[in-house]
Amino acid sequence: MKLKTYIPCDILKPYVKSFAIQETEDAKTYKVLPGTGLVIGFQYKGKLSRLDNQKEIVLSASGVSGLADHYKVFKSSANIGSVLVFFKEAGASIFFRQPLHELFRESISLDNFMLRSELLLLEEQLGGAKSDFARIEAVEKFLVARMTLQEPDKLVLAALALIHKNKGNIRIKELIKELHTSQSPLEKRFRQAVGASPKKFASIVRLKNAILQYDPAVSLTGLSYEAGFYDQAHFIKEFKTFTGDTPEAFLLQKTGKRFFTITQTRFD
Repeated sequence: MKLKTYIPCDILKPYVKSFAIQETEDAKTYKVLPGTGLVIGFQYKGKLSRLDNQKEIVLSASGVSGLADHYKVFKSSANIGSVLVFFKEAGASIFFRQPLHELFRESISLDNFMLRSELLLLEEQLGGAKSDFARIEAVEKFLVARMTLQEPDKLVLAALALIHKNKGNIRIKELIKELHTSQSPLEKRFRQAVGASPKKFASIVRLKNAILQYDPAVSLTGLSYEAGFYDQAHFIKEFKTFTGDTPEAFLLQKTGKRFFTITQTRFD
């Protein structure tokens, strides 16, 4: 498998975390865990499907995947190649007119957001590109052309900072008190810019941090308490929805491995 990451150009750095080129020779089935930023992907060779309750759904070549609170399972063909765009939190909002919460749990073809002819031109460029650098450059030009002139929402950015500072273990009442605002405007602006409600986003951050900071010396009960769960049954239920496994199966068998590297994702 080939996986190369690229730093975005200066104009895109405030909004895009990274680009990646990924190619895989062998067909495989794999799991993708929830992240905190949207992902756009362009498949320039091969085919990809999503497995949903044993049903295989063939995905289109170009699309956007919104935030989610549960894992997804994908099946790739042999000789697949993709360009992936990993957005920073709230970074995708300047590229879409639609409120991003409408994409929550969804993977949608990009031709729902633009003229098909415009997308076909980019897909042809990616398929005919002679180098990875040329593919990244084509995607950068595509994104820059779609940028809208709008200032970052400082209230949303402050809310994101507080959620991360507390590792996702913060209640909405605490959040609005710290930000000197009320719940309704915060929820509306956060959902539009980030792609999920503050509460749902915080739950993603909380479970992600719990996994990344797992220490085998700490019991799973201790881990659940550290993550802010006072009911272990609730912790196990959310963890299984998030990863597809119980905490014991996921953590104890994979100690020392990185769990949140999203290697590939694709779209309806």
